[in-house]
Formats: sequence, C-alpha cells, structure tokens
Amino acid sequence: MAIGKLYIGRKVRDLRLANHATQAQFAERLGISVSYLNQIESNQRPVSAAVLLSLADKFKIDLSDLSGGEGDRLLSALAETLADPLFGVHGASVQELKMVVHNAPGIAHALITAHRAYRHNSERLASIGDTLDRAATTVEQTPYEEVRDFFHFMDNYIHDIDVLAEKLAEEIGIGEQEASGALSDYLASRFQVRVRRMAEPNDVIRSFDETGRVLTLSPYLQPATRDFQMALQIAQLAGQEVIDRILRNAGFRSKEAVEVCRIGLHNYFAGALILPYRRFLAAARDLRHDLDLLSARFGASLEQVCHRLSTLQRPGHKGIPIFFARIDRAGNITKRHSAAKLQFARFGAACPLWNAHRAFEAPGQIIRQLAETPDGVRYLCIATQITKGDRGFHAHRQHYALALGCEISYADQFVYADTMDLGSRIAYDPIGISCRICERTDCASRAVPSIKSQLIIDHHRRGPLPYKIRSITETERQV
Repeated sequence: MAIGKLYIGRKVRDLRLANHATQAQFAERLGISVSYLNQIESNQRPVSAAVLLSLADKFKIDLSDLSGGEGDRLLSALAETLADPLFGVHGASVQELKMVVHNAPGIAHALITAHRAYRHNSERLASIGDTLDRAATTVEQTPYEEVRDFFHFMDNYIHDIDVLAEKLAEEIGIGEQEASGALSDYLASRFQVRVRRMAEPNDVIRSFDETGRVLTLSPYLQPATRDFQMALQIAQLAGQEVIDRILRNAGFRSKEAVEVCRIGLHNYFAGALILPYRRFLAAARDLRHDLDLLSARFGASLEQVCHRLSTLQRPGHKGIPIFFARIDRAGNITKRHSAAKLQFARFGAACPLWNAHRAFEAPGQIIRQLAETPDGVRYLCIATQITKGDRGFHAHRQHYALALGCEISYADQFVYADTMDLGSRIAYDPIGISCRICERTDCASRAVPSIKSQLIIDHHRRGPLPYKIRSITETERQV
C-alpha cells in the first residue's frame, strides 16, 4: 500500500517554537533551505522521508516505525569504501549510496566487511616475509574491529544497560552522596564484596577474588578511576543477565569478539552508573556542556564526561548530537564516535588541521576551533589533553587528546562558543576527514593525495606540494 503525502506544517512549526529556534536555525539543523521549511510549515509542500528522519533524530519526534540511528555512519563508511581505486569506474553517486543505505543496509554492511577483509589481506601481503603461511587468517575482521563497529552502529547507546544502570544509580544514591562511599557500601550490602587497597602495589589496577568476595584496588588510583572500577565490579555482578542477552543477539563471529565486547559493555554499564542518564543530561544542559564543571559535579574524569556525552542518544530524550574521539601522540584514533554529520575515517590518520593535534602543545587548556568540512557543514570543535598511567617519577604515562564538538547550529548550547564569531566566514578553518578521502585541492598540509583525485605534475613549477590535484567528478568516474 502506498503511503500518502504528509502535510504536518503546524506540528513542525510548534516543534520549532518549542525549541526556541528561528526558521533559519531550524532549517539548518534539518539540512534544508529556509524556503522549503517555510513551505512545509504553511502546508504548501509535504514532508519528505529524509526530513521525517531528521526530525526523529534531532528533535525527539516519536516515529518508532522509522529507523534513524545509523544512517549517517553507514553512509560515511560506505562512501569511504567505494572511494577505493579498487572499484574503478564503479563508484556510486551520493544519491545511489543513500538508496542502498536506506533500502538495503545489509548489503552495505556486507560490502564494507568485504572491503575491510581485502585491505587486511593486501596490507599483510605487502609485508608478509616469513608470515605468508598465516596471511589467510587476516582476511576477516579482527575481534577488536568487530566490537568497535558493534558500538558504532548501535549509535554508542545500549538502551537496556543504560536504563538498568540508571535505576541502580537511584537505588545506590549516586549524585546524592559521595560516590566512593556509596559504591563501596552497595558492594558490601548487595553482593557481600569488600573493597580494599593492595598491600604491595604493582601494575595491576584491580583484582577481584570471587571466592573470598574481595575487590582489591591499586592505592595510587585517582578518585574518579577508583569509583569507575567499583562501578565496573557492580556491572559484572548486577548486569550479567542483560549483558549475556545482548551478546547472544550480537552475532559475533568468535569467542574473542564476545569477550572483548563484554569488556566494553561492562565499561558502558560503569559509565552509565556513575553518570546516570537523566541527571547527567540535565546537568549538561544547565552547565552548557562545561566539561570542568560536569567533571567536578559528578566526581568523574574529563574522559568519562566526554565519553558519556557521546552516548546521550536515548529515544525521546536525546542530548546534543556530538562527535567524540581520543587520539594518541601518533595520531591514532583510539576511541571514536559521532552522532553528528562528521564521521571519522575508518582508515588513515585524522586531518592535520584539526585542533585536536594542538591540544598536545597546550596541556591543561581547552582548545577551541570553528571548522568547516568540504561538504560545507560547520562545527564547533573542542580539544584538550589528558594524561593517564601510573604515578611516580619513573612511571610511564600516556598522553591523549580528547576531541569533541557539534554542528554550529547547536553551538549556543556550549559555553565554549562564547566570544567566538560564529557568523564570520573567515573564522572557520577548512578541515577534512582524512587526507586519503579529502577532496580539497589547495591544502598545503596534505600528507597523501586523495584517492578520488588526479595528480598534475609540472617539473618546472613547484608549490607547497610537489604536485597539484584535480578532483575527478562523479560524471568522469562513470564515463
């Protein structure tokens, strides 16, 4: 049966007014023109499926029959896959990619998985040496990558765990009393587990004696890390049934992937317990996403706060759609998630023009940036450096940059946008996703040519790069 055209202008207008947005702001968030929005509100034009999905995703409209979670992420991953020269003239247009993502997501996932297997095999064959006999074992997705994609396409939000953790947080009294004592008391009263410090410190952070019911923690842990480890122990004891059910339904290919994911789900539970959803979401809005204040209010680390902000995707009670990443000094993205249009590349390093890299030059400071990607979308970007690891003069410590941000239409809900000239075109730095897939032709910071471009070599003329780039249009690729 065909679905009739939907004219819901009044509902759209009421929703816009309830969010205190002008037509320009509302249209920008939906990704449509102001004139189109005006026609929708006056019922001169019906609402398209794309706009309905955007309303459901960004403005908490309950459209349970529509799927609005993984579209941008799957589209980005599929586009990056088909950009590989392997596919030659068989590249697809953006419209074709959207049709596949919306109508046949299973095929999109299968193609991405096949391409990843091809890359793994190719990379191993390029440096096999004496490992040729083991090359066949690398064509499949590694357990870590399989788990990473599980969380990525779940929108980094696990509803059953989040709801259970929030219920337990209320029972324990998280937010109403000092977290460390509340967590320790709950472990003792509910599970008969005693918490003690290690008598002889070593490189073990935590150790649980299941028979003796003793949780032993390193005496050198920061308070936020100590609380997280106690919360993780509660996750293992109280969340076992729901976590087992999620793992059974996930369809992982190996036991290793199951156990790696179990670690991730325990960590997710712990984060949701010490930063309960509704209380944390309300605080984030009240404090305008001030990371330091959120950290102080909940006794959590900056990384815990940033990571939790990226999980606020509960249907009907969503937070601001942000992107979040943790990056090491070598530029490796060790954590990543994006509920915004900006999606991180699956292969290759992050754009060198992104402010995340500058965080290492200014420890303890918040680095702000206004940025624009090649598709014309603008973002508020925030970055700061953190240090992790053992304490003591001889201890080895790890340094990471935490990066997060939002589309510019949400910037006024972040304290970090204050004093920034959001309306100035020249205030926005041009950034990309990864040099490998970036279509900018005039970037002097480019590390490698884009795989979707043609090189122009002039031996008599040299600019910042030893070549010039000419982007290949979709028409040329299809000829």
